[in-house]
Amino acid sequence: MEIKSPVKPVAVEQSVCYHCGLPCSTSDIVLGDKVFCCQGCRMVYELLEANDLCRYYDLTQNPGNSPRELNATERFAYLDDEHIQRQLIDFSDGQHARITFFIPSMHCSSCIWLLESLHKLNSGILSSRVNFLRKELTLTYSQKALSLSEVVGLLASIGYEPQISLEDLEKKSRKSSNRDLYLKIGVAGFAFGNIMLLSLPEYFSGGQIDPGFKQFFGILNILLALPVLLYSSTEYFSSAWNGLKHRTINIDLPISLGILALFGRSVYEILSGLGAGYMDSFAALLFFLLLGKLFQKKTYDALSFERDYKSYFPIAITRKTGNREETIPLSQLRVGDRILVRHQELVPADAVLIRGDGWIDYSFVTGESAPVAKQSGDLIYAGARQMGSTIELEVVKDVSQSYLTRLWNNEVFRKQRESRFQSIINVTARYFTVFVLAIASAALLYWLPRDVGLAINAFTAVLIIACPCALALTVPFTLGSTMRIFGRKHFYLKNTHVIEMLSRVDTIIFDKTGTLTQARRAAIQFVSLNGKEALSPEEERLVRSLVYHSTHPLSRRIRQALPRMDVLPVEDYQEIPGKGIRGRIGGREVQIGSRKFLGVTTVPDGDVHPSANPQAESSRVFVAIDRQIKGYYQVWNVYRDGLQAVLQQLARHYRLAMLSGDHEGEKAHLRRLFPEESTLLFQQSPHQKLAFIQNLQKEGRVVLMIGDGLNDAGALKQSDVGIAVTEDLSAFFPACDALLDAGHFKLLPQFIRFGKISKRIILASIGISLMYNGIGLSFAVQGTLSPVISAILMPLSSISVVAFTTGLTHLLARKKGLW
Repeated sequence: MEIKSPVKPVAVEQSVCYHCGLPCSTSDIVLGDKVFCCQGCRMVYELLEANDLCRYYDLTQNPGNSPRELNATERFAYLDDEHIQRQLIDFSDGQHARITFFIPSMHCSSCIWLLESLHKLNSGILSSRVNFLRKELTLTYSQKALSLSEVVGLLASIGYEPQISLEDLEKKSRKSSNRDLYLKIGVAGFAFGNIMLLSLPEYFSGGQIDPGFKQFFGILNILLALPVLLYSSTEYFSSAWNGLKHRTINIDLPISLGILALFGRSVYEILSGLGAGYMDSFAALLFFLLLGKLFQKKTYDALSFERDYKSYFPIAITRKTGNREETIPLSQLRVGDRILVRHQELVPADAVLIRGDGWIDYSFVTGESAPVAKQSGDLIYAGARQMGSTIELEVVKDVSQSYLTRLWNNEVFRKQRESRFQSIINVTARYFTVFVLAIASAALLYWLPRDVGLAINAFTAVLIIACPCALALTVPFTLGSTMRIFGRKHFYLKNTHVIEMLSRVDTIIFDKTGTLTQARRAAIQFVSLNGKEALSPEEERLVRSLVYHSTHPLSRRIRQALPRMDVLPVEDYQEIPGKGIRGRIGGREVQIGSRKFLGVTTVPDGDVHPSANPQAESSRVFVAIDRQIKGYYQVWNVYRDGLQAVLQQLARHYRLAMLSGDHEGEKAHLRRLFPEESTLLFQQSPHQKLAFIQNLQKEGRVVLMIGDGLNDAGALKQSDVGIAVTEDLSAFFPACDALLDAGHFKLLPQFIRFGKISKRIILASIGISLMYNGIGLSFAVQGTLSPVISAILMPLSSISVVAFTTGLTHLLARKKGLW
């Protein structure tokens, strides 16, 4: 970086630092017409200017934080210790590393913009993403270009030093925050009780109390009220001041003005002898405001849908104990367990490769899909996907479902569609406070010539009672409750935005195999094409060894039908979506898949299997060994229970279509199940499925795609909502927006319909919130509502909205059979 030569100090009127806004003790540190409080702030400005990042100062005035040190290399050198890095870094492949920091000094839109522009400050930073509500920064950096200590040093040099601790900071800060709130409530409650006690003589004397005693009790009330003003109300003042400092008006500003108006009026009346003041109302106001905040916190914690969502996160894994394999939920996985990960399956926790050839795709973590070869003894990070044959690993780190949840919501898989509900609420909340201030000022000016006390009362009551918080809580609590309800019925959503999109769907597309059919109940037999009745035991072992590595429904069904035997190692394993699988086993080439994949030209008509369901239809999976066609497996698909009822219910409200990679042998049967106007297309490649959805979207359709996850990954990602139907939840597909356990497929119409119900609940809740504020304001402007009653009603509005949305959502879910 080119450092500019010092500029002679000039006389400037500026008394605050151009970078961070703190007062400047001297005007000697300047650059042009800009003055800085320290050399650190000047250096940050020069750094931003050299990299053309001065738009940072256009977003917010004085947005920066003053850096603690200019040279932090030695202070952060401990971060280059390998043991510490293993505990802090989420992912590393030796070239790129991903880490999440807690940034306590993050406070405004300028902070977000700068932290997400770190790649412009240093090319070693590949990407950075901010979670403002959590004050978290997740960044990916090149380990060849930067060390971890240099990354942290860069953040510290621009005033955003991370808070680094190997302890559970989240729990610690939460306890500290609650303790502080309890102390503030205690101070306000103590003052409220004692002020009320000292005010009893005034109340019962009818105003005939001795002036000396009246003045004495008034002074005592002021002294008792001062800790309430200077301690209990600080959170409201600091929040309002920070908002004003950054040119925004938040809800704490009118509350702060109400508090100051009530305290100032009371002090004036007591000291001037005009009256007893309103110190009891002032202390009661803060007591009930803080009590309401605590009540809100307790209510939100009790209804925390995010916590429940993480506990429902639906990944299962195959655990190996001796020679026995079992599928277990992720929550039962422990350090030291041996697990099997097949082709396209996800590695759920950091693990060491024990057996097999790792061909690892980290696109779920980094967004880059180039597979990396791994050997026995190599560490493989959670979120990796195996792209080759089955591997055996040993878990070395506890499972973090919240980490996998964050990966699922990774930018790579996010669909950039704006939430209509959130946009409306954000605009409303933005202008709500300005509207409230205008109403309060009008009430003050109207009553001031008539009655000063009534004017102060009306002004304060308006500022306190009007609150957009209830409006802001409507969407997250309604949709969050819906997510929890869906989770109980094994329908798992990526995030709440999926519910909103689900309510707007008008076209539904189904895949066939593994979606409409049940792989586990399919009947199967082998049909030879070379005159033999069946495959030899050696050939069956070759087939089983190859399909063992595939998660496709037909591969799983063939594996289950074959006799149990030890599988042989597979080399050069490949799985081509929509076509088939191939590999080399003991020097022999084995191919399994569609007729086109194997180049089969003529096939005889298949016979009806005697054990198959009369309603079942068949698929053919061909087998070739050393390029010689041996025959095919005739798999009679059994359609899911209640499929016809599901399609009939959906056909009343949606346009239906089916896209299948199989041949047209089942077309007649499917035509009887689907409505006449439905589109049924066969022998569709993944690319053709994707193009079909794109054409519908160009027509203005909102498309829901329901597939098995593997062959339909592109279509699931392209669709407005993508649902993967799975039999055992052992394969997780990040391209989808939701996972549906196959056993609950018949509830699909209820799930989609409940998305629309959630939308209506949100609209009703918004109406209730606006009506509440309108009624409250109508009483407050008349001066008939005291500030204390306003303080009690304000948190109750938020709690009532939470109770309404949560209660009604659960009530309607129970009525629809979803609870």
